[in-house]
Amino acid sequence: MTNQTMRIFFPLKITTYLLNDYDWDDQNPVELSSEEAVSYEDAILTAITNENHRRFENNHGLAEHIENEALNKKVYSLYPSVEVSDGKLWGVMTAGLTEALSGEETTELLEFVAGENSDGYGEVFEQRPIKTSDSIVFVSFWDNDKNYSLKTEQQLNKSLPASGYDGPVMGGI
Repeated sequence: MTNQTMRIFFPLKITTYLLNDYDWDDQNPVELSSEEAVSYEDAILTAITNENHRRFENNHGLAEHIENEALNKKVYSLYPSVEVSDGKLWGVMTAGLTEALSGEETTELLEFVAGENSDGYGEVFEQRPIKTSDSIVFVSFWDNDKNYSLKTEQQLNKSLPASGYDGPVMGGI
């Protein structure tokens, strides 16, 4: 049913707490840069997969919550993930589309994703601790930072420095 995909990228806010002998040190959080967060990609992907299994009983993911009827018909599925691009860990929403979106529909989908990142899926996910070998990690799909923005894959690729490679690097899947 899906003819094409649209990928929407956004920065992540990742906070880690070191583990000690008994528990995790919640008094000393460390916010990681997107470059430092790359080493946690696999653990975060596993946590997202587990969250998706908990939350979605169909193959539509977050698309089941799109209220605009016309947009809902074109966006068949919508799933969160993370991936490395240009040495940074990014949040990604992948939309399965039945047909191309107009500019207005793309804007509406970006607004929907921003809402899910701040108040929906992202708000729940950021409260789930992700245990790694040396720390506890919390991942937020939302950051009130003035530099927070959503970008389509094409917009992201245009903003990356020319390095001879113009696409995201897949990893951890």
